Amino acid sequence: MADISDELIRLECFAEEERARLAGLTGDEYDEQWRRWRTASEAVQAAITAHAEATGASRYEVEQAVKCAVRQAQEDPAVE
Repeated sequence: MADISDELIRLECFAEEERARLAGLTGDEYDEQWRRWRTASEAVQAAITAHAEATGASRYEVEQAVKCAVRQAQEDPAVE
Protein backbone atom coordinates (compact mmCIF):
# COMPACT_ATOMS: atom_id res chain seq x y z
CA MET A 1 0.00 0.00 0.00
CA ALA A 2 1.23 3.48 -0.82
CA ASP A 3 2.25 5.77 2.03
CA ILE A 4 -0.41 8.46 2.33
CA SER A 5 -0.57 11.70 4.27
CA ASP A 6 -3.21 12.94 6.65
CA GLU A 7 -3.83 15.79 4.20
CA LEU A 8 -4.84 13.34 1.46
CA ILE A 9 -7.20 11.60 3.84
CA ARG A 10 -8.65 14.94 4.97
CA LEU A 11 -9.25 16.02 1.37
CA GLU A 12 -10.94 12.72 0.48
CA CYS A 13 -13.15 12.88 3.58
CA PHE A 14 -14.20 16.41 2.68
CA ALA A 15 -15.02 15.36 -0.91
CA GLU A 16 -17.11 12.45 0.40
CA GLU A 17 -18.95 14.76 2.80
CA GLU A 18 -19.72 17.14 -0.07
CA ARG A 19 -20.99 14.21 -2.17
CA ALA A 20 -23.22 12.99 0.65
CA ARG A 21 -24.80 16.45 0.89
CA LEU A 22 -26.27 15.95 -2.60
CA ALA A 23 -28.86 13.54 -1.22
CA GLY A 24 -32.35 14.93 -1.39
CA LEU A 25 -31.42 18.15 -3.19
CA THR A 26 -33.02 19.26 -6.43
CA GLY A 27 -32.82 22.15 -8.82
CA ASP A 28 -30.51 25.05 -8.00
CA GLU A 29 -29.61 23.63 -4.58
CA TYR A 30 -28.45 20.40 -6.24
CA ASP A 31 -26.47 22.30 -8.89
CA GLU A 32 -24.74 24.44 -6.27
CA GLN A 33 -23.86 21.45 -4.10
CA TRP A 34 -22.70 19.48 -7.13
CA ARG A 35 -20.25 22.29 -7.92
CA ARG A 36 -18.94 22.15 -4.33
CA TRP A 37 -18.50 18.39 -4.62
CA ARG A 38 -16.78 18.72 -7.99
CA THR A 39 -14.35 21.32 -6.63
CA ALA A 40 -13.55 19.10 -3.63
CA SER A 41 -13.13 16.07 -5.89
CA GLU A 42 -10.81 17.95 -8.23
CA ALA A 43 -8.71 19.06 -5.24
CA VAL A 44 -8.27 15.52 -3.94
CA GLN A 45 -7.50 14.17 -7.41
CA ALA A 46 -4.86 16.86 -7.95
CA ALA A 47 -3.32 16.14 -4.54
CA ILE A 48 -3.23 12.40 -5.27
CA THR A 49 -1.54 13.03 -8.60
CA ALA A 50 1.02 15.38 -7.05
CA HIS A 51 1.76 12.91 -4.25
CA ALA A 52 2.22 10.06 -6.71
CA GLU A 53 4.56 12.13 -8.88
CA ALA A 54 6.56 13.34 -5.88
CA THR A 55 7.02 9.87 -4.43
CA GLY A 56 7.27 7.87 -7.64
CA ALA A 57 4.29 5.79 -6.55
CA SER A 58 1.55 4.55 -8.81
CA ARG A 59 -1.22 7.13 -8.96
CA TYR A 60 -3.78 4.34 -8.93
CA GLU A 61 -2.24 2.77 -5.83
CA VAL A 62 -2.16 6.11 -4.01
CA GLU A 63 -5.82 6.75 -4.84
CA GLN A 64 -6.85 3.28 -3.71
CA ALA A 65 -4.88 3.64 -0.47
CA VAL A 66 -6.56 6.97 0.27
CA LYS A 67 -10.04 5.57 -0.40
CA CYS A 68 -9.31 2.48 1.70
CA ALA A 69 -8.03 4.58 4.61
CA VAL A 70 -11.12 6.79 4.50
CA ARG A 71 -13.48 3.81 4.38
CA GLN A 72 -11.72 2.18 7.34
CA ALA A 73 -11.93 5.41 9.35
CA GLN A 74 -15.65 5.72 8.59
CA GLU A 75 -16.32 2.14 9.67
CA ASP A 76 -14.57 2.64 12.99
CA PRO A 77 -17.27 3.01 15.68
CA ALA A 78 -14.97 5.31 17.66
CA VAL A 79 -15.13 7.86 14.81
CA GLU A 80 -18.84 8.52 15.19
